[in-house]
Amino acid sequence: MPSPQDEFMRMFAEMKLPAMPDMSAITEAHKRNIEALTTANRLAMEGAQAVARRNMEIMQQALGEMNETIRAFTTEQTPQAKAARQAELMKSAYEQAMINMREISDLIQKSNTEAMDVLNSRVSTALDEMRGLMK
Repeated sequence: MPSPQDEFMRMFAEMKLPAMPDMSAITEAHKRNIEALTTANRLAMEGAQAVARRNMEIMQQALGEMNETIRAFTTEQTPQAKAARQAELMKSAYEQAMINMREISDLIQKSNTEAMDVLNSRVSTALDEMRGLMK
């Protein structure tokens, strides 16, 4: 007759425990997650810098145009000519502002899309990796 200790060891050996996941594979997956986050952050930062640079260029351009406008108003003689010139400049400034806003919006959208593509790709891959590890 087996001893209680032998019987316990036999029952323990027959137990079906879930397999432990491969810790090195999990660690590697987390490294790739961090790399994806780092890449997405870098892309977002580069996008923000591009927006700031372009915004500064737009401001410099606007200041230059304002100087030209002031000079143009000092040369006009009649009130009718000044009014016509002012209407022309306001229309031009509005159109340029719309173009600039669209350009800035496109830069922001492009930057956000690139960063989100990196994250979406990594999440999809990470889920596949985890599913494989749990088999």
